[in-house]
Amino acid sequence: MLRITLTALCLAAATGAAAQPNWQALTTVEVRLSNFHYAPEAIHLRAGQPVLLHIVNVAGGGHNFSAPRFFAAATVRPQDRAAIHNGTVEVGSHASRDVALVPTAGRYKLKCTHTFHKVLGMSGEIVVD
Repeated sequence: MLRITLTALCLAAATGAAAQPNWQALTTVEVRLSNFHYAPEAIHLRAGQPVLLHIVNVAGGGHNFSAPRFFAAATVRPQDRAAIHNGTVEVGSHASRDVALVPTAGRYKLKCTHTFHKVLGMSGEIVVD
């Protein structure tokens, strides 16, 4: 009887530890990419709360959303992982990309890695409380 009880407790603990985020209960945060600017420049998110980043490029040229430490620390929805390459999401001219994730607390740098875009002001910060 003790063995059955211990086994049941272990299974319950393992199931709780492997709980998946509720991808249906996403808060949408839009980030607009324009010529050498992110809006908002400081993105504020809540740690552990699933969020859909709706990244919109309103410019005539390509831009990206590069935050390698942020993406490495977050739990990204499986179907969105392919959109992130080396911590960067590319967004073509007048296009958008959606990435759902659960952020981890911290402060993360954000920049566009296209030539001279950061120097021209395309940088920001992601703050997760």
